[in-house]
Amino acid sequence: MFYIRNFEGNKNEFEFFQDMLYESILIPVNKPSKAVLLNSPHIRKYHEGWGRNGDKVLIAFDTENQTVGAVWYRLFDENNKSYGYIDCNTPEIGIAVSKDVRGRGLGTLLMRKIIQQAQDEGYNTISLSVDLENSSAINIYNKLGFRDYEVVGTSKTMIYKL
Repeated sequence: MFYIRNFEGNKNEFEFFQDMLYESILIPVNKPSKAVLLNSPHIRKYHEGWGRNGDKVLIAFDTENQTVGAVWYRLFDENNKSYGYIDCNTPEIGIAVSKDVRGRGLGTLLMRKIIQQAQDEGYNTISLSVDLENSSAINIYNKLGFRDYEVVGTSKTMIYKL
């Protein structure tokens, strides 16, 4: 059993969000440390200055009130494109679930909640970027209704129309 609530902006939750951002980046071999990776220019844009218009995080907790997953989105623009960039009105989603609770439906639950959140906030589309080798995630995204948009390098951008 899991419950999900909005990010409240406190330091512990922001650190957990950064932990989940780090986990969401698939680098199978020689993954840099969290500090190095999250401060690299191509990743820093995903968390730097968090709390601006269009930023949203939902955090999942288990029955012992432990943080176990997060899903988020952020808007980007032509001058600061993300990996899953579509346009300046399409937020890009990121998601990660703690290793010890994977395979129990939490990722799907989080995705459904963030899709609903984006719809409630008036967005028409949302996007995500996924490594081409992450077939289990791609299958889940397809089942949820995401469709292929484009492939760039080793990543696939997918789009969901709300």
